[in-house]
Amino acid sequence: MALFGGDSSSSQDAKTALVKQIQQEAAMNNARQLISKVNEHCFAHCIPRPGSTLSSRDETCLSQCMEKYISFWNTTSRTYGIRLASEQKKLGGQDAAAMAAFGTPSSE
Repeated sequence: MALFGGDSSSSQDAKTALVKQIQQEAAMNNARQLISKVNEHCFAHCIPRPGSTLSSRDETCLSQCMEKYISFWNTTSRTYGIRLASEQKKLGGQDAAAMAAFGTPSSE
């Protein structure tokens, strides 16, 4: 019998929906974290003495800094995703899917 008294298909659908929701929330959290880190890092690097306006040099610095930071973030995320997929293959099962949903790094 399924967890909530329904058939196993609706139980699986509920699990799938929950995993999808958790993945979406994790992605949103990652985006917020990226924006926060880019703002913190690039502003500190490019604007040593804040004023009422940004110079063209400040704008160029911010733009280049953000592009680099986001590029590094994407590279790191891609590498992490590849490693996570590899770990999932090793574990094979729901534990690996749960790790992916929560963005939890696996232990070695």
